[in-house]
Amino acid sequence: MDGYTIDESLIRSLLRDQHPDLADLPIRPVAGGWDNQLWRLGDELAVRMPRTPRAPSLLRKEQLWLPLLTPRLPLPVPCPVRAGEPSERFPFPWGVTVWVPGEPRDRASIDRPRDAAERLAGFLRALHRPAPAGAPANPRRGVPLATVAPEFEERFRAIAPTGLATAEVRAAWQDAVAAPAWDGPAVWLHGDLHPANVVITDGTLAGVIDFGDLCAGDPAADLAAAWLLLPAKALPDFLRAYANADANAGLATMRRARGWALLHSLSLIDIGRAGERGLPGGQPTWGPAGRAALDRVLAFR
Repeated sequence: MDGYTIDESLIRSLLRDQHPDLADLPIRPVAGGWDNQLWRLGDELAVRMPRTPRAPSLLRKEQLWLPLLTPRLPLPVPCPVRAGEPSERFPFPWGVTVWVPGEPRDRASIDRPRDAAERLAGFLRALHRPAPAGAPANPRRGVPLATVAPEFEERFRAIAPTGLATAEVRAAWQDAVAAPAWDGPAVWLHGDLHPANVVITDGTLAGVIDFGDLCAGDPAADLAAAWLLLPAKALPDFLRAYANADANAGLATMRRARGWALLHSLSLIDIGRAGERGLPGGQPTWGPAGRAALDRVLAFR
């Protein structure tokens, strides 16, 4: 946030004021993070400090809903354990969560593809339950694909100089948009399952992080993760594992999911180009992850 330097001294002082039992644990910064800056706290905890205007509301949402969802999820997630309130030292909410160990997928390979596919399918089956009436909505996640068509067009134009904006990309998007709409109940969604928001340990999926876009809607938005995260040879394993236990995984849903994967692939490529140029917000590892995901999307039939 403008005007505030987030460093070890600030975090330790906030802990001493509000959670003194945690204040003497070792603190060290963690690379990455988009809306929040992440700091490791001891061996088992992390501190999340907002650094974008939208971050405080996302933190509040996670603190409200994620503890209710965590008990049924089969993979580790950064469940909030303490809430930090605004104060004279730092006038925004912040939080302490469980630390989820592992290396982000955009920096680590999956060497056990079938196991990773089954873990991802099991996580999404457990998460994709009907959400209550008061669950948060997101105008850019879990909605009809036509709603995000302007974003697709923007990303499509942005990557045109790379040579990846082909008729095949356009045809795949149009097929997804034309698929029958979701007519089931709004289910819980992670909302942002791209390679920087899952972690890998021992060659397989080991945790899911950053629930800032948690919302309710069409499960296709999350099922895009199959193309974004898994090697191509693991896609049939994922589809089989998810569909065997979830009637939501019909052909129309998977067509829409492929459209979401296409959109996110283009976004990763576009944002990754900013990282390759050293611009703020970009991550150089995202471009290659996006290009690999795009290849998988276009190859899928």
